[in-house]
Amino acid sequence: MRRWAKRAGVSVALWAALGCPGNAPRPAPATGEPELRIAIAVGTANASIGGPESGELFISDATTGVPVGSVPPGVRWVIVVDSADPSRLRLVRPDSTPTAPLRGIAVVNVTENRFVVANGRRYRGRITVTAGRGGLTMVNRVGVESYIAGVVGPEIGVRRPDEMDAVLAQAVVSRSFAVKNRGRWDAFGFDAYADTRDQVYLGVAVETNQVWDAVRRTAGQVLEYDDGVIDAYFHSTCGFSTAGVEEAFATARARPYLRPVSDDRGGGHYYCDISPRFRWREEWDALKLRAILSRTLSTVMPVAGDGLPRITDVTVSRTTRSGRVGELRIVFERGDIRIPGPDVRSVLRPDPDRTLSSAAFQLAVTKGAGGAVDKVVAVGAGSGHAVGMCQWGAIGRARAGQDYRSILTTYFPGTKIERLY
Repeated sequence: MRRWAKRAGVSVALWAALGCPGNAPRPAPATGEPELRIAIAVGTANASIGGPESGELFISDATTGVPVGSVPPGVRWVIVVDSADPSRLRLVRPDSTPTAPLRGIAVVNVTENRFVVANGRRYRGRITVTAGRGGLTMVNRVGVESYIAGVVGPEIGVRRPDEMDAVLAQAVVSRSFAVKNRGRWDAFGFDAYADTRDQVYLGVAVETNQVWDAVRRTAGQVLEYDDGVIDAYFHSTCGFSTAGVEEAFATARARPYLRPVSDDRGGGHYYCDISPRFRWREEWDALKLRAILSRTLSTVMPVAGDGLPRITDVTVSRTTRSGRVGELRIVFERGDIRIPGPDVRSVLRPDPDRTLSSAAFQLAVTKGAGGAVDKVVAVGAGSGHAVGMCQWGAIGRARAGQDYRSILTTYFPGTKIERLY
């Protein structure tokens, strides 16, 4: 699941506008800084280490620590699952000669101020690769601060100088989320995915001077409630108010610091109204609605071979305390079905491959002859699940002069910022 939003988002090509540290080493790790295991590839048939931007890589057997070999600077080796035993892997050199089968490998860069290049991307720390029946799993083992430096940019985007406190807020939220969820995927041998299942992590390529400034200025800082690190959710655009966590996730329990928070800044404006996703509109004609619902409803109700029964109405049957859709009712010629709020965005899709922007919307339904639905229009607000920190709201608040501490304790009421290490 994506427990936070689409990123506030700008092109990675703009990183250069604020200066990229390039091959500069990161600061020495803070005392007690935890290490994270980030899955940068899972279930792949092959992978690679080394390449044009890599220094010399030293490879050892991950199980025994016995040296396997070294990859010269600029040279690329391929890793494949062993055809005879899927629990083992082999390294294939540029001349196509393979190594003996191995259960796993560990890779470190031994060239000063250079990085491990894995699947064409640069990473700090070290890389481990293991094989299993699902394919190869490639993990970057890296300190929390270096991980946050590879997360903040993709999640909040390149920001103007007067928006810097939003970047600082994102660093604290991302660090809190990472620390709180450390070990969540332990059964698979890592702590976090490098994609939207956790946080988008792209390694050294997206590090900028702005990002490292935010990481250094907030080093070790996390959000706490009752002396424990919080579940630090975030999303793109709340639209008018954030939501309680129980509104967005069916299995979540309510938390005092994850309750609705107004984004009103007075005068009929909201802090996040600068977002390109602040307001939106979607439309379905009868054919499109039937096609979408035939696909999405098949997981919650039986659909006959000739498709859905005739749809006679689509209504919002319940709203949540923050004003979002708490239940959607789809009425057929005979009977109806009620979709709980957390599932509405994935059922009422604008397109098969795109979820609805948010659960904050109103519906207008047009009916044709015989009472069948002819057209449905949804007019909505915001983007994402709306729980926790609104990223565009944080940007708007920073522009208004609020510092990152104020921004965070507003979106997470009752919390405090503490230095964990």
